[in-house]
Amino acid sequence: MNLANRITIARILLIPLFILFLAEYPLWLTEQNSFFGFIHDKGTYIALGIFILASATDKLDGYIARKYNQITNLGKLLDPLADKLLISVALIMMVQSGMVATWIAVVIIAREFVITGLRMVASEQGIALAADKWGKIKMVLQVAAIAAVLLDNVPVQSITLMRVDELLMFGAAAITILSGAHYFINNFKLIQLR
Repeated sequence: MNLANRITIARILLIPLFILFLAEYPLWLTEQNSFFGFIHDKGTYIALGIFILASATDKLDGYIARKYNQITNLGKLLDPLADKLLISVALIMMVQSGMVATWIAVVIIAREFVITGLRMVASEQGIALAADKWGKIKMVLQVAAIAAVLLDNVPVQSITLMRVDELLMFGAAAITILSGAHYFINNFKLIQLR
């Protein structure tokens, strides 16, 4: 297994660690156990660090795969899967904690299912659908929005009363819809649905 694929797998393995630190635990557990008490106090910030690290590996594994000619079928499968898992898990955890509206998570996750389905149909016909620039912009905005929500509008709150984290999340949802529609319209004609 090459280095690029190892980095992608590391990104997937960071997801359970992200869950551990972002999860909400019962009060009796956080009061009786110092580790869970620590998670209760600092877990969101540690989860944010893990999320940013995992997100950064997305650029790193792609760079290494291209630079050292390490592009493999396994990497083509795992890389988008790792991205979708990371974003989906973050959104689901944040909905559970009341940080993000359910409809935003549904819109973003549903878009990923639709595009993945389109790619699967194309793959069966021997067509490889590459990500476009809108998909990359969408991913960057989603990462920025999730990070801002995890920060709970800090440090922006000291400058303005505007909820920048909420604006970024609405923007991420809007770009997700637009990028999905753009991708679908541009690639639908390449595929023969039977």
